[in-house]
Amino acid sequence: MATLKELADIVQGTVVGNTELKIKGVSTIQDGKPETITFIAHPKYLKFVQSTQAAAVITSSTENLKDKDGILVENPQWAMAKVLGHFSPKYSINREIHKTAIIASDVLIGENVSIGPYTIIEKGVVIGDNVVIGANNMIDIDTAIGQDSEIKSNVHLYPRTSIGKRCLIHSGAVIGSDGYGFVSQKEIHLKIPQNGKVLIGNDVEIGANCTIDRGTIDNTTIGDMCKFDNSVQIAHNVTIGKGCLLTAHVTIAGSTKIGDFCLFGGQAGAIDHITIGDRSVFACYTVAMKNLVGGKIYSGVPAREIKVKNHQDAVHVEVKQLKKRLKQLEEKFITIP
Repeated sequence: MATLKELADIVQGTVVGNTELKIKGVSTIQDGKPETITFIAHPKYLKFVQSTQAAAVITSSTENLKDKDGILVENPQWAMAKVLGHFSPKYSINREIHKTAIIASDVLIGENVSIGPYTIIEKGVVIGDNVVIGANNMIDIDTAIGQDSEIKSNVHLYPRTSIGKRCLIHSGAVIGSDGYGFVSQKEIHLKIPQNGKVLIGNDVEIGANCTIDRGTIDNTTIGDMCKFDNSVQIAHNVTIGKGCLLTAHVTIAGSTKIGDFCLFGGQAGAIDHITIGDRSVFACYTVAMKNLVGGKIYSGVPAREIKVKNHQDAVHVEVKQLKKRLKQLEEKFITIP
């Protein structure tokens, strides 16, 4: 439980109304619960303000409160994330190395580390302070895990993978597996050895069932502060800049370079050996098929600036409608002998 003033201090906001109002949790505005706080991040939810049972509202404007108690902030979604963190269930971590864990004799383990049941840690691994490693993980030879990182259960880190500080790797992730490389001659497919590594920066989150391939010669690199949704595929030798957001089922093909702070919608992707500029945004199902400059929003297959695609789509619809009208006129005025 917290008072409205205490929550306002957490989000650096301004209280409107009763500063001592008791808040026990969080609810959505359309299904608001008594003694909870909610938020408005989009104008379409304004219609629920007067009917919601939530005790207080986080918003960016006093007018949105409709005489309800609340907290004024610049970014309601950011503030709600902070409040959700305050009310998140707290699960204690038993900081111990489970007796069933199999750990090579030369592994370097920092202070306050937790290693779960049946996890295997091979020789040459370095684990920083305060790292939490769940159950049934495979941490392969010469891998490094930075301090304050967490590896959930059933994760495989292949040899020489490097995980930065404060990273979170969700269950089912496979990092450092071979890239897909073959050279064909006379109907024989010769496997190309994948001798590079995967290097992951600091403050990175990798979603469940993501796969990141090691490089062939150069390394596959993921920049600081990147956040990957579930089931993202990153191929060998890819470079992803800092602060990129990749949502579910994004696929980036080999040797492509992604700039800083790029956003990829669901099932978007890029072919191999291209470069994408900083702060590019890709709508869902968009595929980059050539080098693209940064700072623009792209859509379609192949990816085009969204304003160009929208114009082309509109012209296409107009042409179809015109052809239909011409056919109708032709059928109306044609003379059959």
